[in-house]
Order: sequence, then C-alpha cells, then structure tokens
Amino acid sequence: MLRDPDLFVGTAQSRVDGPAKVTGEARYAAEFPAPDLAHGIVLSSAIARGKITAIDTSAALAVPGVIQVYTHENRRRTAWLGYNYQDEVAPPGSPFRPLYDAEIHFSGQPIALVVAEDFETAGYAASLVRIEYDTAEHITDVEAQRIEAYVPPKKRSGVKPPPKPRGDAAQAFTSSPLMVEADYSHAIEHHNPMEMHASTVIWAGGGKIEIHDKTQGPHNSQKYVTSVFGLKPDDVRVLNAYVGGAFGLGLRPQHQLFLAVMAALELERSVRVVLTRDQMFTMGYRPHTLQTVRLGATEDGKLNAILHDAVSSTSHFEDYQENIVNWSGFMYQCDNVELTYKLAKVDTNTPCDMRAPGATTGVFALEIALDELAARAGIDPVELRLRNYSETEQNENKAYTSKELKACYREAGERFGWEKRSPAPRSKRDGRELVGWGMATGCWEAFMQKASARARLTLDGRLEVATGTSDIGTGTYTILTQIGADALGLPMSAVTAKVGDSSLPASPVEGGSWTAASNGSAVKFACDKVCERLFKLARAMDGSPLANASFEHVAFKGGRILLKEDPARSVAITDAMRAGGVEVIEEEQTAAPSLVDMVRYAAFTHSAVFVEVKVDEDLGRVRVTRIVTAVAAGKILNPITARSQILGGIVMGMGMALHEESMLDHNLGRFMNHNFGEYHIPVNADVHDIDVIFVEEHDDKVSPMGVKGLGEIGIVGTAAAIANAVYHATGKRIRDLPITLEKLL
Repeated sequence: MLRDPDLFVGTAQSRVDGPAKVTGEARYAAEFPAPDLAHGIVLSSAIARGKITAIDTSAALAVPGVIQVYTHENRRRTAWLGYNYQDEVAPPGSPFRPLYDAEIHFSGQPIALVVAEDFETAGYAASLVRIEYDTAEHITDVEAQRIEAYVPPKKRSGVKPPPKPRGDAAQAFTSSPLMVEADYSHAIEHHNPMEMHASTVIWAGGGKIEIHDKTQGPHNSQKYVTSVFGLKPDDVRVLNAYVGGAFGLGLRPQHQLFLAVMAALELERSVRVVLTRDQMFTMGYRPHTLQTVRLGATEDGKLNAILHDAVSSTSHFEDYQENIVNWSGFMYQCDNVELTYKLAKVDTNTPCDMRAPGATTGVFALEIALDELAARAGIDPVELRLRNYSETEQNENKAYTSKELKACYREAGERFGWEKRSPAPRSKRDGRELVGWGMATGCWEAFMQKASARARLTLDGRLEVATGTSDIGTGTYTILTQIGADALGLPMSAVTAKVGDSSLPASPVEGGSWTAASNGSAVKFACDKVCERLFKLARAMDGSPLANASFEHVAFKGGRILLKEDPARSVAITDAMRAGGVEVIEEEQTAAPSLVDMVRYAAFTHSAVFVEVKVDEDLGRVRVTRIVTAVAAGKILNPITARSQILGGIVMGMGMALHEESMLDHNLGRFMNHNFGEYHIPVNADVHDIDVIFVEEHDDKVSPMGVKGLGEIGIVGTAAAIANAVYHATGKRIRDLPITLEKLL
C-alpha cells in the first residue's frame, strides 16, 4: 500500500518518553516528594478467614516518630453503602472495603496502617502491633468448591455471558466418528509488574489533595476517592504520568490508595503508602480455571460439535467474570455448540483482569483440543483450522469488520518453515534434545470506547495533545504525538502529548487494547477541528492564496496549509494565526464507536503463532527456541511500539506455559511463593528468537482510524502453541499449565 512519505503514522518512531525513562527523569507514583511527607506501612492479615478479636497498638504508638496507627476501630468515616466503592470496571457484588470492620475475608487482607515520619520507623512500629483472631474454616481450593459452582446471577458490564446453545451439541458429539474429550487447567497467575502499587497523596490545603497513583485510569481513581470519601471532584486530582507495568492490576483502585487518602485527610498532611512484593500477591490475579472441552468431527476434520465448560474462582464478596468459553462459539465454524461458565467462591481476594482476560484462558484449552483432534484425524494442524475457518461470528450471527487470519496462517507458516514439519511426535532431535513444532490461533476483541481529547496550538507553532488515559508502557505518548504531528503537518519535535491526569479530557481506563483506537481517534478529531479553524484564518488573510479554496482541497504539511493540486499556493499556520490575531487555538473533541457498526459487525484481532521447542528428555527441561507470529490488527500506527506489545504478550504467554504458578497452601489459605525467587517469570535467558509479522489489513468499520489494538493479542494462543510443540517433541500431552519438569518426566 502506498503511503505519504511525509507522514509519521505507520512509520517506526522511537518512544518520545524513552529519554525520560532511561535517564531517571520520569517519576513514578512512589517518587514524588512533599515537604511534610509521612510514610505508611500496611499490616496484613495472617489468617484467611475469621475475625479480629483484639488489636494492641500501644507499643507501636510509643515509638518516637510514629504519628498514628489506623485500624477498623479508629478509621475515618467513609461511605456506608457498597456501591460507593464500585469503580468503573468492578464486577457485581460488594467491593472490598479496607479497615471496614473486624471480619477477615482473605489472607493478606489489610488490617492496619502504621504512619510515621519516615519509612523505616513505620516498618519497625508495624512489627510491634499485636493482633488476636478468632479463626474460621476457610476454603481456597477451586476443585473442592466445584460442586458448589453457580451461574452468576448478574453479568459483569462488558463481559458477555455464554450464548444460548445452538443445534444439539451433545447428540452431535456422541454421533461423531472423531471425538476429543479432555480436561484443561492452568495455575493462578499474578501480574507482577516491575513497579509495586503505591500512592503518594500530597496535601494541598483547604481539603484539596493531589494523588500520584499507580493506576491504569486516573479518572477511575478520582471517581473512587470522591465517592468513598465524599469529596468534590475539583478537590481531588489524580496523576500517573508514568506507570511501571500493570497488565490489568491497575484497572481497579487498590487498597493502598484508600489507606493513603484516608491518612492524608485525617492528618491534613502528605502521606505515601507503598506495598511490598509480598503484598502484591494478596491482590487480584488470573483465576484458577477448570475447563472441559469436547470436540466432535467428521473423518475429514470438519467440526460437528463443540462443548466447552469452565469453572473459575471468585471471592465471596464479588462475582468476578471473564469471557472464557465464548471463543469456542465463533473461532471455528460449527453448527452444534454448547457453552457453560460457572463461578466457585473461595476465600481469597477477588481476581482481576490480567492481559487478555478470558481469551488467554479459554483459547488455551480450545487450541490444545484442536491439536489433539488434528493428531487423531491425521490432519495437519493448520489444515484442520482452515477446514473449519469461520467466515461469520456465529455466536451473534454477525459479519466481521475484517478478518485476515488466513493470511496470518500463510505468512507465519512460510516464515517458520512449517511445510518441513514431520507430523509424527518424537520424530526430530537435536543432540540430546527432542525438537517439537506447534501452532495455535490467537483472537482478541477489537474494542473502541468513548474518549475525549484536547488539541492546543500556540503561536510559536507548537501543538499539545492531551487526553486522560494512561501510558502503561504501551507507547501511547508516541502514537498520540505521531497522530498530532500528521494532522497539522508538524514535525514530531513540535508536538507534546499529555496523558495520565484526571484534569485532562475524560477517558476510560487504559485496558482492553482500546486506547489507540479510542484516544487516538479523539486526538485526531480534536486536531482536525484545529485545522478547520486554521484554514478559516488562512482563507481570511488579505490576498490569501487559499481565499477561494475549500477545506477538502487543502493539506497540512511542513507547518503550512497548502493546496493539494498546487502546493506552491500555501500559508504558514503561524502567519494565519498572527493575521487573525489569535495566539492560541484550542479544541476538545470526543470519539465514540459507531452504534450501527457495533450492531451489525463483530470486530476482532487475529494471529497465528508458530513455536519450536527443544526438550531435554532426561531432565524434562523445555526451551522455546523460536517463535514466529503473524498478527492482523488493522492499521499499525508505529511498527516499533506495536512489535514491543506483541513481544511482551508472547513472553507472558511463555510464562503461562512454562513458568508462572502462584501456589496456594490450602491449609493456610495463603500464597506461598510470593517473591521473584519462587514465582518464576521468563528472563532474558529464556527468550530466544521471536519474529513478529504484521499482516496488512484494512478496516473501515472498527474505528475511525482503522486501528484494532495490540496490547493483548500477543499472549492469546501462545501458551497453547508451546504446549502443542511440547507434545510434538515428546508425545506427552500436558493439559495442566505450567508445563514443569515433573509433568514431563
């Protein structure tokens, strides 16, 4: 496709926020100073369920430098009703309320906050607080609760329940000549971003506070604080210019925000609360999910029946929900489908969205089951998927806005060399290692949300674009800069992007891979309005070469407004502003998805993941030596930041497949491996060659810019592709992730 060489969108541009991050100029939530800053340390419950019967804080309060110890007995009064604590992505139920009462709902629950003049004193004083409990019986094992699983009575906003059955899946399954039936599961995973959750609340006087919070949505945190503490929106400003990773853990306000604000309001001084790595394991997580997949097919591999059942854990106080089984209803053509999804309550904190929630889990089971069907039918795994290719979204009977999945299979397969694959397991070796090749399909919804943005052009020719979203490392600063520069024909050096501030135009939380489409479109709309005003000024100039032109006949390039058919006829944008006596042009616009297109079409990103593994047969060690993935995600705004998103997702998929496992001691109801020494994540030595291909895909319906989003598609299908490659290498089918040594030996 031909493109304008003067445009930045679509080209590889280095991150504009890169220098600030590598030089240390970028400040994160726990790094903002204040003259009177106090420090809070959170005490966590030692039991999983029960009641606090006594708290003795006298020894802690006697330590010089200790300001106060807050518990449920002396906390500040806050909102009484549960709905006041609900944030914009909260599941149904009553959200956890820190220090609300003496009840213990999960191990690690915050039960006290020690505030002191410095961090070290607060930490020492916290060790002196004595707590007595009345312990109750707890259950943290989903397997033990499976018989009590239930269909959630109220659906979570934005999460579609399984569609009604179509056809007769049970009968079609039992009458199929080829059948696969198996159980699949994966361990609990914790997000483990580099930056711990922290909130620095700066007391500004007069009841006003400025909060630097680890969040994926400053507006969401602001609304939470104002609702819980009864404050006015103008009195609370939340900022998060830089976020050291989140992966979904920052979507909802976490308890350190509540505690820091509570203490700051009570003491009328600045307070900082930072959680420890240990305490990060007491918060949200990807839930343990038990799945059963049954596939029935004809002898030539055509699917007759798909039955997919899932049971997932949730807390006792909220019904956390994900789209887990829905993917099996439309990723492949099948007329007999039955999907069920239930929840099982356990005594832990509520799970939360973790990169591609639901899809990462459900597609993993479906894609391994398809590999098992391919092996049973003696059909190449890619060919099996092509024979069952879905041309429509059957769950809702909708056409796709675009779908280039066949091109993903073709381009990634050719780059990987899939045609050389021997179908027989254990058929290839490299010295003492068995070599396996596997593949899987990835799929993620292409969302767009309502978002607003502001564009501000000044007389010196500089443009500021601003929107209240967050940049959690995805490259949002950079793509918004590119969009603004192209819209007004300016160099990127003349454009500044501002995000991460609740005082900026309203934005949803940064998640769901919708930020580029949503906030990017809003920025484009705001810039277009600035261009319209500039053009009117230019046309009104005395002797203007654009006097008789119409807006659709001009372009903005090199800081000038010029006629497309005669570029020599042009006006500098700064000259137009001076002539009109205008020093600043500012416009705010809102972008929203097309309701008509949302009703008529289904929008998804797609990918094909091809993996090579090498397995030491004697030791059971698995190495992922090569990955090729092809992604169809509409318009690619910046190949560098886009590739980074896919790489990050793939590495997290490797973690899911081979490393990550939060281990619950069901006797204590507590996560035991709550540190990086025992919770394994992939490191540099685990990551070898990853080749990312972006398949050309035009989409004029998914969003005004044709953007689909890339933050999550990289992880979907990766774990399944690795598991399928391990089977091809060893002949052992592992359906319970992660694939560890003892499962292979």
